Amino acid sequence: MALGSSAPEILLSVIGTVKDIEAVPGELGPSTIVGSAAFNLLCITGVSIIAVGGDNDEIKKVDDLMVFFVTSVLSLWAYVWLFICVSDKQITVVEGIMTIVFFIVLVAFSYAADRLNAKWADEKRS
Repeated sequence: MALGSSAPEILLSVIGTVKDIEAVPGELGPSTIVGSAAFNLLCITGVSIIAVGGDNDEIKKVDDLMVFFVTSVLSLWAYVWLFICVSDKQITVVEGIMTIVFFIVLVAFSYAADRLNAKWADEKRS
């Protein structure tokens, strides 16, 4: 869901950068990506919570706290990393590579937490 809602902004930023590769980059790219990330983090999470069935008076809780914790911590790190990258008003190749590495780490940790949670759930049922 997040990728689908962020894809237009990311593609617009990539096209603008490739089109004027020698020009000084504008504020559109970072602003749209940060705004899209904030929307994904806040609005999509809120809509997802509301969409979960049940009574309106029923308290909703997170059953899988490990995956929630991994996602929360790494999402906060993503904002810190973004601030670190743009604080000097220049993105280096190393920062780009590190960003990709951090994404792979996020996916790996989330997958491992999900698998571990599934294993614990199977052990509880046994």
